Amino acid sequence: MKLTNLLFVCLAILVLSSCSKADKNAEKLSVPYVQYELGNGLDVILHQDKSDPIVAVAIQYHVGSNREVPGRTGFAHLFEHMMFQQSENVGQDEFFRKIQGAGGTLNGGTSNDGTVYYEVVPKNALEMVLWLESDRMGYLTNTVTKSAFANQQNVVQNEKRQSYDNRPYGHNSWVIAKNLYPEGHPYNWTVIGEMEDLFNATVDDVIEFHDKFYVPNNSTLVIAGDFELEDVKPLVEKYFGEIPSGEAVADPEPIEVTLTETKKLYHEDNFARTPQLTMVWPVPEQYSKESYALDFLGQVLGSGKTASFYRVIVKDKKLAPRASVRNRSQELGGQFTISIGANAGTSLAEVEDAVFEAFKLFEEEGITEKDLEKHKAGIETGFYNGISSVLGKSFQLARYNEYAGSPDFIEQDIANIQAVTIEDIMQVYEKYIKDKPYVATSFVPKGQVDLIAENSVKASVVEENIAEATEVDQSAIVDEEVIEKTPTSFDRSVEPAKGPDPDLSLPEVWTAEAANGMNVLGIEYTEVPLIQYSIVMDGGHILESKDKAGVASFLASMLTEGTANKTPEELEEAIDMLGARISVGSGSESMMVSVNCLSRNFESTMALVQEILLEPRWDEEQFDLIKARMINSIKRNQASPGYLASVAFNKLVYGDDCILAVPSGGTIESIESITMDDLKDFYEKSFSPSVANMHVVGKIKQDRVMTAVQSLAENWEAKDVEIPEIAMPEPPATSKIYFVDVPGAKQSVINIGGVGLPESNEDYYPAYVMNYKLGGSFNGIVNLILREEKGYTYGARTGFSGGKQYGTFTASSSVRSSATEESVQIFKEEMEKYIQGIDDEGLMFTKDALIKSNARGFETLYALHGMLTDISAYDLPFDYVKKEEDFVKALTGEKHKELAQKYIQPDHMYYIVVGDAETQLSALKNVGLGDPVLLEL
Repeated sequence: MKLTNLLFVCLAILVLSSCSKADKNAEKLSVPYVQYELGNGLDVILHQDKSDPIVAVAIQYHVGSNREVPGRTGFAHLFEHMMFQQSENVGQDEFFRKIQGAGGTLNGGTSNDGTVYYEVVPKNALEMVLWLESDRMGYLTNTVTKSAFANQQNVVQNEKRQSYDNRPYGHNSWVIAKNLYPEGHPYNWTVIGEMEDLFNATVDDVIEFHDKFYVPNNSTLVIAGDFELEDVKPLVEKYFGEIPSGEAVADPEPIEVTLTETKKLYHEDNFARTPQLTMVWPVPEQYSKESYALDFLGQVLGSGKTASFYRVIVKDKKLAPRASVRNRSQELGGQFTISIGANAGTSLAEVEDAVFEAFKLFEEEGITEKDLEKHKAGIETGFYNGISSVLGKSFQLARYNEYAGSPDFIEQDIANIQAVTIEDIMQVYEKYIKDKPYVATSFVPKGQVDLIAENSVKASVVEENIAEATEVDQSAIVDEEVIEKTPTSFDRSVEPAKGPDPDLSLPEVWTAEAANGMNVLGIEYTEVPLIQYSIVMDGGHILESKDKAGVASFLASMLTEGTANKTPEELEEAIDMLGARISVGSGSESMMVSVNCLSRNFESTMALVQEILLEPRWDEEQFDLIKARMINSIKRNQASPGYLASVAFNKLVYGDDCILAVPSGGTIESIESITMDDLKDFYEKSFSPSVANMHVVGKIKQDRVMTAVQSLAENWEAKDVEIPEIAMPEPPATSKIYFVDVPGAKQSVINIGGVGLPESNEDYYPAYVMNYKLGGSFNGIVNLILREEKGYTYGARTGFSGGKQYGTFTASSSVRSSATEESVQIFKEEMEKYIQGIDDEGLMFTKDALIKSNARGFETLYALHGMLTDISAYDLPFDYVKKEEDFVKALTGEKHKELAQKYIQPDHMYYIVVGDAETQLSALKNVGLGDPVLLEL
């Protein structure tokens, strides 16, 4: 399909940097790969990376929703689900069980243009993965039975409800697709498809779709990681070589889209609490010269404090907390999108006027070379982050091969980015955006049509009737078809044996103490020239009073809004020119400064961190903007059923006197009450190296870190910070159901649980292990029943979460509204069964999955950084992973039962349901927990 001979190509990647001086220091990275083609047309790309004993396998199929036709939409995504079900030689739901049982992780994804599947496993499981992937590529369609298909139809329908129908602005992408692209254009429908099409699809339909597009000659297989070429190439030939190629599948050609007039549409959104304006222009396809310039145009217009959209819409007119401008180019075409979630009560007509005012300002001021440099500076950092894992490398190689013709297109891709000029950007603005027709959507809260943009007409959104929810009746399917086996050259029913598990090798951790008492922990990581580091201080949300809840989060946002010596714009530019990312955040028990940068820029970013920590600007203008943004965010969150379930859960579990009963982002009332003096007081009482730990992972040695930290240590004086004790409440005497009404909700969000245990508790990890088979993985009992058996949900989970002083246990899912009562009952019954003991198979699955997954636990910069933060937060020994492994190995069924009965108590939990009370409330009386209590939040 691409190359027919065996080639060894050394891919020399010349990365970008922000200026000529940086160019001289930029490192080159070689990504060697072998590419060849099997006789059936399958492209194979092999990349060796022996830094960790793991391998990633990715298969990129050149089939997305753009291969569908009207009336048969959603097939590509639906078949993505079917590919995880069963194949001729792999049983029902065995795919996840086998991969997770080997210590691996897996998933898939569908877009407009393609579908990708992937696994990351310890290297001894590579042959098993090739067996699994080849079986579902070549030997699947005979197993697409009516019952399995009906189940996944229902699962995807619930995914649509969860991702689109039951959330604010969820229908926006559908309205845009229908009006930007003409009827029959492959982007005229969303990837998820139409509910009617999902319901009406037949087994024959999807088999035909699979046979046409899921073929070797329409795909790329990439294997990246720790393997030997001479071992892997025969295995690829063995498992994939005899799969017959399909009919020739031509790559889709770009389709130019033009609008003859502007179209404006509106929708009264059942879930929205604030209005949102979206404006979209049709633009060229990916990898075209103009698409690169359009990418930069989006950055120049909308990214940063000097951008015209920020200055006009956010800063001057204060119409919205932010304004997003971006270009999205795809295989057949692109769309240039402006999205503005306005403040509550704001007229979108006024917002639309401000958009054109921002355009005018952009035209008047133009673009400087520094603007261009600033937006190119982060590309090198972003690139290295993207290939810091074997999975990231496999994705990149596969995508370039399928959509650009060769894995080494990255060289041309980067050259194209580097070649963009100011003239190019202005040219595409004039050609595609300025004074050109567009599609605009106004999504407003129910009853607030007065806020829509002028001359908008009602969008033809069809909303599902809750009482008549679409469902394929699985009970009517009784007799299963006999699965016929396809003749093969060897017995594919025999699962390949796995070799010995790789030895667990923990990274070496170094520690030191700065002059001011701050602890510093580090790991040297040389895979890519990046550094990830953080300074974490105990405190955060638990230091707040309830009437000032959100002050820590507010302060975190303020600290990156300039310093004593730099305006907000100057600080942002200083960070951007380094290609770095510096953020300040707040959690329940901590505040943290997080940095991602190139190794060569460590000292420069440390100087900025010191300014941010020690010399706050306290900018009054930014204070007002942040307050408005936080209030807007709370109002938008209040429209989310998932957010409401979380708020209700925390209120019930922690009680009125605990700060954890209040969201860490605060309430509208608490944020409105916060003053600048409140922020200063919180800063003075909580910021101290005495409660701080620094974590550094990357291509840097200890002595260089400590030299760079010296200035901060000398200037940051320690003070006493009193961390309050959180008293965990007792669980309820009896379980009870609480209901939060969201009229018209297409799903019910279920959140069941109560008090758990802190992560600092010695039983926390044992409890995590104990829960794994109940709901800690895809193969958890509750997910297999509610999703794979019943088709009520897109996913169901159970789990423990906690911090140093607090912890909870939750069982949660979003289910079809009409399945609410039964789903709650299933959760209750399965927890009651689980605490009576686990069978040997479930125990062995748990032990295999958790022990063997350690091989891939320390591959990336971010995983290692997470390890350091856990060590410092919970005072863990450096080899805590081996101690956890020892516990899992020794776990018995009796110990598992003891832990389950101690920490899972279904008769002492809060059962919270957020959904449509009119249709669901009364039925919940049948669960046996008394009359449900209607909550007002």
